[in-house]
Amino acid sequence: METTSQSPESARKSCCAPARGEENPALPVAERPVAPASGSPPSGMVRLPGGSFLMGTDYPEGFAEDGEGPVREITLSPFWIDQTAVTNAQFARFVEATGYKTDAERYGWSFVFHLLLPPGTLKRATLRVQGCEWWCRVRGACWRHPEGIGTSIAHRLDHPVVHVSWRDAAAYAAWAGKRLPTEAEFEYAARGGLVQKLYPWGDDLTPGGEHRCNIWQGEFPRINTAEDGYVGTAPVTAYPPNGFGLYQMTGNVWEWCWDEWSRDDHARPEAPRVNPAGPPPSPDHPRKVMRGGSYLCHWTYCNRYRIAARTANTPDSSTGNIGFRCVMDLST
Repeated sequence: METTSQSPESARKSCCAPARGEENPALPVAERPVAPASGSPPSGMVRLPGGSFLMGTDYPEGFAEDGEGPVREITLSPFWIDQTAVTNAQFARFVEATGYKTDAERYGWSFVFHLLLPPGTLKRATLRVQGCEWWCRVRGACWRHPEGIGTSIAHRLDHPVVHVSWRDAAAYAAWAGKRLPTEAEFEYAARGGLVQKLYPWGDDLTPGGEHRCNIWQGEFPRINTAEDGYVGTAPVTAYPPNGFGLYQMTGNVWEWCWDEWSRDDHARPEAPRVNPAGPPPSPDHPRKVMRGGSYLCHWTYCNRYRIAARTANTPDSSTGNIGFRCVMDLST
C-alpha cells in the first residue's frame, strides 16, 4: 500500500480530516455568497436572537495550540440557522437543479476512513496518509458514492452530505439564498443558550449513560464499538436537539465555517468583538475553519467534539466526515 506524506501541520490535523496535497491542480476559488435578508421563517431554520456570549475556552484538557482561547465576549446580530446539517437529499436537489460538480468529483478521488471501506476496496485504495494510515485516498469517492465506486447514499438520504469541500458548501449556500456561518455564529448556536459548557447539553458527555452525539467509542483507529449506535454518519436528527432546537452541533460530521483559520488572530486586543468573521484570507496557504467534531473523534486522540474545539482544512479538501449547515441574515 502506497502512502502520501503531509506537512507536520497537516499530519497533526489528519485524525480530524486530511488535506489534499500540493500535487493537486489548482481549481477556481469560490466567491463569497450573498445571503438575502429574511424576515419570514425559512423552512428548516431556527431564528437565533444574537446578543452577547462568552466564546472560546480555557479548558485545561483542550488544545491550546488550536487557539481555543482566550475566553472573550462576542456580540452577534440575530440570524437564521439550519436546524440540521445539509442532508444528502438536500444536496441532491441542488445538484439536480444546477448540474454542479463537487471538488471530489473533479479531482476524481476523496479521503475515506479505512474501516468504512467495503471488502476489497481497501486493496484498491491508491494512497494512505503517512502517519495517519486510517485515511485512504479512494478513487471515485464523492458525495454520491461515500466509500467509492459501488457505494450509494440510497439508504442515507437523511444523513449529512459528506465529501464536500468548503467551496462546494459555499456554492450550495449561495444557490439556497444562504451563506456559511461564521465561526462565532456556529459556536453561539452550538451552545444553545448555555454558558461555558463543554457540550451543547452540559458538562457530562453521557448524562445518565445516554449518548447525545455520534463520536468514537472503543480503541481508535482499529475498534469502534458503536455504543452510540453508529460507526459512520448518523441521520441528522438521530439525537435530541440543544436548547436552541438545533441538531448535532457536535459529533457526526465536521462543519465548514466561513472564517479563514488563525490560531491567534482572535486573541489580539483590537480583534473585532462584534460580528467577527475571521482574519483576511491567506493567499499562500488558505485554510478554513471547521467546527463540531465528527464520528471519528475520541477522547484519547481527538477530543474536539467539545463546543469550543476547532480545526481547519484547505478549501478544496473533502473527506467522509466533513459536512456543513447554512445561515441567513435577518432583515433590519
